[in-house]
Amino acid sequence: MSRASLDKDPHEVAAMFDGVASRYDRANSFMTFGFDRRWRTTTSRVLDARRGERVLDLAAGTGVSTTEYARGGAWCLAADFSVGMLQAGLHREVPMVAADALHLPFADGSFDAATISLGIRNFVDTKAALVELARVVRPGGRLVICEVSTPTFPPIRFVYRRFMLRLMTWVGRRFSSNPDAYAYLAESMLEWPKQRDFAEIIAAAGWRDVEWLNLTFGVVAVHRATKPEATPPVD
Repeated sequence: MSRASLDKDPHEVAAMFDGVASRYDRANSFMTFGFDRRWRTTTSRVLDARRGERVLDLAAGTGVSTTEYARGGAWCLAADFSVGMLQAGLHREVPMVAADALHLPFADGSFDAATISLGIRNFVDTKAALVELARVVRPGGRLVICEVSTPTFPPIRFVYRRFMLRLMTWVGRRFSSNPDAYAYLAESMLEWPKQRDFAEIIAAAGWRDVEWLNLTFGVVAVHRATKPEATPPVD
């Protein structure tokens, strides 16, 4: 596993997640001190998936987030590039499909909303993935992304950047046979754009009304956007 960069080999990333799938959810909760559950709950509220809607949960991993979003009665599909992660979540009662974020196997406008939880930073091309998501979401549909961000409180930002790599490397050695995978995840977190910078990437991909909500002092941020309504043809 190479060290993290924003030029990621998608097959290498998929293989990494395949290798840590069986213990990933447990390790994730440990590393976030249980805050991952709160972040999913808040993301679900922002998403506001309703009965009768079709929601794409991309980079869904084992489907733990998909299950949360489906509680309101919406039809939610878990999609991920890592087959190992999907297999680890087969016990969950949500539909699953292996899919490449840059070439989604869905028709235009197939979903009312799309969401990604703590996964978009692993995509090889962030903007291209956001453009592809805009293709499969109907006009007027929603995008909600929960991702690590830059803490707004200086003391927390210092601790976060100083000790995150050490913590995740230790967790990798304790919970996984592939500690380099967790070093990669930590580096990808530290390299991720700040809240406003990521909002600008979302807008550049064709989404509008982009806004964000900081969680846990900005350690994580939930970005929300809308796909523009279709413009009627001019006679």
